[in-house]
This record gives sequence, structure tokens and C-alpha cells, in this order.
Amino acid sequence: MITILISVGVTCGLMLALTVLLLLAERRLVNFGRCKIDVNHGAKSVEIEGGESLLASLKSGGIYLPSACGGRGTCAYCKCVVTSGGGPVVPTEEPLLTGEEIKNNVRISCQVKVRNDLAVEIPEELLSVREYTGRVERIRDLTHDIKELRIRLLDPPTIEYAPGRYVQLETPAYGDNPEGVFRAYSLSSVPSDAGYIELVIRLVPNGLCTTWVFEHLHEGDEVHFTGPFGDFRLSETGKPMIWIAGGSGMAPFWSMIRHLKETGNSRPVTYFFGAVAQRDLFYLEELTALAEELPWFEFIPALSGKDIADWSGEKGLITDVVRRRVEADTPAEGYLCGSPGMIDAAIAVLHEKGITDERIFFDKFA
Repeated sequence: MITILISVGVTCGLMLALTVLLLLAERRLVNFGRCKIDVNHGAKSVEIEGGESLLASLKSGGIYLPSACGGRGTCAYCKCVVTSGGGPVVPTEEPLLTGEEIKNNVRISCQVKVRNDLAVEIPEELLSVREYTGRVERIRDLTHDIKELRIRLLDPPTIEYAPGRYVQLETPAYGDNPEGVFRAYSLSSVPSDAGYIELVIRLVPNGLCTTWVFEHLHEGDEVHFTGPFGDFRLSETGKPMIWIAGGSGMAPFWSMIRHLKETGNSRPVTYFFGAVAQRDLFYLEELTALAEELPWFEFIPALSGKDIADWSGEKGLITDVVRRRVEADTPAEGYLCGSPGMIDAAIAVLHEKGITDERIFFDKFA
């Protein structure tokens, strides 16, 4: 058995090495010449030297698709439609695409090599995505494992976005991290504060970006990010809203509630926020004050930990609290932000309460 495992390991190693050599040989020996990428039927055009990925080629032309894995083909954020010139779907794309997507020419752009002219279609709003340079003006501890960054924009000096959008913060090479990576973070600032952005970042053990933020980033440092991205935003129906979040899922809702107040929008909101212990709660005083000031806003924090005897608020998983507090057949819309497990559980509860999928909006942290 050990001999078989060793043989399999050696074979896999040789195949990996051969793949790397082939890629290097292609990059060095094959000249694909100048290639043109037509974007959205002539809305934009990019001309580059062939051989790079479609994701990287679009970026070199100032067109930024979302990507959280650094082009490694694992996050599937960089999907776009390739209407011509993309070649067949490669094996690394297949697990990330549905049969319907493959039928409709959806591709994983970081896995598509530009070897000839291509035509692609991307969401119109991505054409306005920019690369920004800013300076960190404040780093504030919100909890033991969550920090708030306030970044002043340098170039361009302002940004426009709707509450709920996110940006991709660039982490430069540092320590054992040999290359820069991008990670997505929801904007917690309000759009009226156009010369700044704020981000709420929770420490992920061994996370490349969060480790950099917590251990290497300092006030006064220059940072780079792209954005805004995303389609998580408030609808325009005017229906009552149920917000559900935990941890750094607070970020878009902290933006939304202040934006609603600023714009005089009194649309009813019930905000459920879940945490384990009191040390995990933040913006508690500010949200409590807003709930006292705004008759259309209710804030319901809940704790699910064991040692919470001195906590007088709601107790239990936030989804259980929602189940207890929300009436059946509510006409409300649901807005969710957090981990995949929390969101899936929250959607199930909202279904129980008669809120159908077309009235549920979410931002799922991968």
C-alpha cells in the first residue's frame, strides 16, 4: 500500500511539474501577437499582447472583474460571457460552472487564455469600476478580532457607490506571501462621505489579507483597491425590511442605516444582529441610539454563547431569534450578510415566514 501511495505521489508530482514547464514554455516560446478584446459590443476595446489570462488582460486595459483568489480559479467571481474566441471550456472551469452557464458561454475569465481576438460581455456597471489609491487615516479596534479602517482617497479623490457594494483591497507581498492578492470587503461608510471609504475587517486565522491588516498595516500607509463591485443593495419597493447579520456582516447595514437616515427614507427596518458573547458586539451604542431616534428602525442584538447570564437581551442563534420575533406571512423583504451557513439557515427561516426568494437579498461571505 505504501509503495502504491508513493507511486501515485511521484506521478502527480511529475504531472504538476510538466504542467508548469509547459506553461512556462508557452509563455516564453509562443508569440500570439497583438490581440483585441471587444467588450459589450464595442462599448470598450482592449488591445494587448496575447498569452495572458482574460482576467489579467482586461485589467491591463482598465476593466476590473471581481476576483478573490488571485486568478487561481477557485472563487468563480470573475465570470463573464465570452461570445467568440475563447476556445473550449477547460477542466479547471468545469467545477465552477453550471450546465446552463456553459451552454450560455459563461467562462471563468482567469482560466481563459487570450490567444486571439475575443468578444466578451460583462455587466454594464463593471465598466465604471476603477483602481483607487488611498491613505489609511484611522485603524480602530471594534472588537478583539474586528478592526475598522478609514481610508482617505488620493487618486481618484472621490468614489460613488450604493450602500451594499464592496471593494477589493490589495494586499502587497509580505513575509511568506510572495505576491499581492485581492480580498473583497463591504463598504461600511456612507456614500455622502465620498472622499473616504470605511471597511470592517474580521481576522481570519492565517488569512493573507487579514493578517496583513492586523499585523503589518499602519495609519499613514498607502493602500490600493478596486471597486465598487456587487449587486447587494436596497430595493426600491418601499416594503418593510428584515436585516440579518453577524460579525463583519455588519458592514453593509452600518452603511445602509445611516444612508436611510441621511436621505430621509423612513422605510421600516428590523435589524437582527447575532454574536457569541458581549465582546463580539460593536456599534452597539450607536445602533441603540438610532433605534431610539428613528421610530421606523428596530435593532435586536442576540447572543448565542454559554456564559451570557448577565445579558438581558435576546439569546440563542440569530436565526432562532428571527423565528420567534417575525410574524408569519410578513410582507417584508429579507436582507442577509454573513457566512454561507448563517445565510442558508436564515433563508430557510424566512421561507417559513412566507418570504419568497424574490424578496430575499444576500451577500454571502465565501
